[in-house]
Amino acid sequence: MHLSRRNTGLLLAPILATLVWFLASALPYEARIVATIMVFCLTFWMTEVIPLSMTAFLGVLLAVIVGVAKIETAFQNLGHPIILLFIGSFLLARSMTRHGLDKRIALFILSQPFFQQSLFRLFLGFSLVSFVLSMWVSNSVTVAMLLPLILGVTQLVCHQGDGKNASVYFLLGIAYSASIGGISTIIGSPPNLIGVNYLAQEGIRIDFLQWMLMALPLSLTMYGLMLLYMYYFLSKSTYDRQLVKNYVQEEVSKKEKLKKGELITMGVFTLAVILWLSPGFLNLLGFEEAYTFMSTYFAESTVAVLAALLLFLIPPGQENEGQGTITAEDLVKIDWDTILLFGGGMALGQLVVSSGLADIIGRGITTFIDPEQELMLIFILVLLVLFLTEVSSNTAIAITFVPIIIGVLHEIEVPLLYPVLGVVIACSFAFMLPVATPPNAIVYGSKQVPIATMVRAGLILNLVGATLITLWVLLYMAL
Repeated sequence: MHLSRRNTGLLLAPILATLVWFLASALPYEARIVATIMVFCLTFWMTEVIPLSMTAFLGVLLAVIVGVAKIETAFQNLGHPIILLFIGSFLLARSMTRHGLDKRIALFILSQPFFQQSLFRLFLGFSLVSFVLSMWVSNSVTVAMLLPLILGVTQLVCHQGDGKNASVYFLLGIAYSASIGGISTIIGSPPNLIGVNYLAQEGIRIDFLQWMLMALPLSLTMYGLMLLYMYYFLSKSTYDRQLVKNYVQEEVSKKEKLKKGELITMGVFTLAVILWLSPGFLNLLGFEEAYTFMSTYFAESTVAVLAALLLFLIPPGQENEGQGTITAEDLVKIDWDTILLFGGGMALGQLVVSSGLADIIGRGITTFIDPEQELMLIFILVLLVLFLTEVSSNTAIAITFVPIIIGVLHEIEVPLLYPVLGVVIACSFAFMLPVATPPNAIVYGSKQVPIATMVRAGLILNLVGATLITLWVLLYMAL
């Protein structure tokens, strides 16, 4: 199956690219070349012919070979501060996983009597962990960590009548919670960082706290609606509280007492969060000089790298004699594909802007949509990105389409901030297919979730998400 998909991509990419080259003959040379390259890369991304990051590099390399980009500047984005933010926050997450801090947090919440009362409350406990951890840690790491615990619980509880169905929605709900939680902070999901970077290029700077103040109300509303949706499916199932209580007690008893590695990770993580949030608080309180100092010398990426370096420097006592809390081994285990995809993809995105292609597409879209119809325009853009994300990496879609949408907004003279954030958030709200987001892929990989159920459940949440984002954008624009 994977092989045939790859071969389809190898066949389709050159055909579609050639087609675009001939159909776009009216465009200026640079825009025409970039459009051809983008279609080629999109096809490769959607069919995963080679790793996603390597497709981004291939696109930039093609642009250099045909002369629309200079080799001196083409790969500059690999040294972008946001790349450092990725590396630092991935290493923080790695330290949590390595020392079992994430699992300890999950077990602490599940051991509370409140969450053991019913199947839905148990789900609420798991989904809360998934939602909150995904704000700070990669959502794929969060779901991968929770999966063994969830499978253990659902095998115990969901074993009669409609139990199978209950376990499917249990797993889906955890994946959805991670995707929804990921939009709450700048570091929660890669598309968030991409949106912030493109807005910075347009002269609009958003700090960590500002993003949270804007995105958290939306993520909490969507999370609440998802809980209601899951309650409908989970409330019908039978449930044995004692079995779960015994299982959680057994898991808790396996955990040793808090190790030094966990304490160091917790301390460094807390320090990072304080430093990330403090410029925003200082700005809110009107301390202009302190805000300027903090945002200049303790920018998000500086803080992330500082946190990672502290973890390399501080030894966790007897556990790893002569080593840091994390080691060179952990450096290899972080998600380099996403990091490199970001660097190469941002270079591709800049070509879309610098070649004038973004503005041309923007003008094209505005001929179909009346600029006065703001509601319709934003809903269509959000829906378009959301469903495109279903068949490709959300990072790749954000990199490709955010510059185009900025072009559309420039063309119709609509302020950029909220519509761009809406589109970026839509990249994380694809719930229908395994390839849409890493959490979907992980729960699908457990072999417990039929694809038809994921599509059905996800389609409804996609439409709810698109509507919610549109209303949120319009509300913020009105305010």
